Amino acid sequence: MREADRADVATLVGLMREFYAEAGYQLVEARASAAFAELTGRPDLGRVWLIERDGGAPGEAAEASEAAGYIVVTFVFAMEHGGLAAVIDDFYVRPEARGEGLGTAALAEVRRACEGLGVRALRVEVGADNAVAQAVYRSAGLEPLPGHELMQLALAPPSHAT
Repeated sequence: MREADRADVATLVGLMREFYAEAGYQLVEARASAAFAELTGRPDLGRVWLIERDGGAPGEAAEASEAAGYIVVTFVFAMEHGGLAAVIDDFYVRPEARGEGLGTAALAEVRRACEGLGVRALRVEVGADNAVAQAVYRSAGLEPLPGHELMQLALAPPSHAT
């Protein structure tokens, strides 16, 4: 896993397009591109990492890595924790790379990075029917917040077409 920068925006948008297509959404690529460009240039807002795996055939020395997914973490000041909280905003591993431990390793790296930045809590929104993602998050130490319900008021359109 490595931290992404502006040179990675096209790769990130491609991965996000795949992620959104799995959920049945059509990505508004210009909006996603602008968001990745801003976030990779503003470390005070969060971090973006590319999840990579060796590009060589099994048993061969790999000279190049290929993008297997990405993870986006954004920051918010949380009064409940008296400091920064991080939100796993987007997390995607390509289907052909799932089951290899890349997601688990990525979450462990995100946790280490957040601890190093003084983040006091790590949060994620996960679908109530997404048992696989819930299991991955639980294995990384995240737990449901009893008595809490996520609510939202959109003040601008999302990065996907509805």
